[in-house]
Amino acid sequence: QVQLVESGGGLVQTGDSLTLSCAASVRTFNTYAMGWFRAAPGKERDFVAAISWIGGTTYSADSAKGRFTISRDNAKKMVYLQMNSLKPEDTAVYYCAARRGNWGTERDEYNYWGQGTQVTVSS
Repeated sequence: QVQLVESGGGLVQTGDSLTLSCAASVRTFNTYAMGWFRAAPGKERDFVAAISWIGGTTYSADSAKGRFTISRDNAKKMVYLQMNSLKPEDTAVYYCAARRGNWGTERDEYNYWGQGTQVTVSS
């Protein structure tokens, strides 16, 4: 069983930066690919970024490319999402997710989810 806890959300202004963190409680964290998803108000949960189990491969949605960076620290069992140049359309609940093996971009590919952290970007 994998437990994930996100933190770092908040209210920011357009153009600001924010770093989200996800703490994992599993012994074999370095065997899990990790992803970030987000759910805007009234919308489904969409893929944001993913990182391979060893951290050598990352992939981001078009909306995140050039602005968001996913990273991980296997020794600390942490995953991060550095978000720069935030826009009001980035407002959403951000979720951390985990799956064994290769990373994916679909919700159904991930087995474990955190409770989410709210990010609100004011104009």
